[in-house]
Amino acid sequence: MEKFTLLQNVLLGLTLAAPIGPVNVEIIKRGLNAGFRQAFLTGTGAMCADATYLTLIFFGLTAFLKNAFIAGFLGITGSFILIYLGAMSIREYFKKENAPAVGVRRVFKYSFVAGYALAISSPMTIVWWTGVFGALMASQGPVKTSFSAFLSCLSILLGCFLWVFSLAVALHWGKKIINEQITRLISMIAGMFLVGFGLYFLYRSLTIIQT
Repeated sequence: MEKFTLLQNVLLGLTLAAPIGPVNVEIIKRGLNAGFRQAFLTGTGAMCADATYLTLIFFGLTAFLKNAFIAGFLGITGSFILIYLGAMSIREYFKKENAPAVGVRRVFKYSFVAGYALAISSPMTIVWWTGVFGALMASQGPVKTSFSAFLSCLSILLGCFLWVFSLAVALHWGKKIINEQITRLISMIAGMFLVGFGLYFLYRSLTIIQT
């Protein structure tokens, strides 16, 4: 792979990972609550979802993902996931400090699963991959084999990794500086953003299905 193509793909990966959206909100929330490991696992789950879409689109399922019913179904599913995670974050803010754990099982207790579920069901992820993939392939000119083209596109995830790793490190040190009260406040604000994203995507998804 040429150096220019690698750099281009890394920068493209950064444009996918860096904007503040549901995944980054969840990474920030978990990073401030539990440090580097949970933030990184959340981001890794999201990267695996990106890799899933990249693989599906590369092998010709773009039309399937652009189907109105499928897009609407994924959007509605993602909306409820966002609303659920947001509600859990807001709930954490209103818990009494030092309150004993009640042992409730959370569906997305595991950070990797939460990151994967958020990204795989996010309309933002679907639109990004289906919209950018064709232009990316065209911009890179002819390739020797389909496998080399796939590896070229897979290098986009390197940019995603650099963002997730850097953000997780920043949150790890931020956790040491920010006290528990501020962390809980940030968790509530993050939860409100997640619920907002969920309601917005739910509206958009229902609109897609009805048209």
